[in-house]
Amino acid sequence: MITLSERAVVELKGLIEQEAKDAALRVWVAGGGCSGLSYGMALDDGPPEEGDSVFEQDGIRLVVDPLSLTYMAGAQVDYVDESLGGGFKIENPNAASSCGCGSSFKAEGGGGCGCGSGGCGCGS
Repeated sequence: MITLSERAVVELKGLIEQEAKDAALRVWVAGGGCSGLSYGMALDDGPPEEGDSVFEQDGIRLVVDPLSLTYMAGAQVDYVDESLGGGFKIENPNAASSCGCGSSFKAEGGGGCGCGSGGCGCGS
């Protein structure tokens, strides 16, 4: 299961109201990023694909594919305010480590952070 923080619910309700009233938040994990895996998320107004898991919380639907769910089970989507602006962040108990960018992580047994002097903040 993937959950939403109270702040994420408020922000998502505003976005969905503006963008597409029937949209769900689709979250996924993809290869790449400075730690080996990266998160993605987008509003999706299409029907879930076969095998997708759908979670609902406070009127917001979250959709995740089976492979991504193996990396994200128990994660929480949060919204954080930062000095340069706010954004959504995934708090993932399955991540062994993550880069300073907050959108890339290493799973248990995965490779190390490979940014070097890259802009994501790890290894710099």
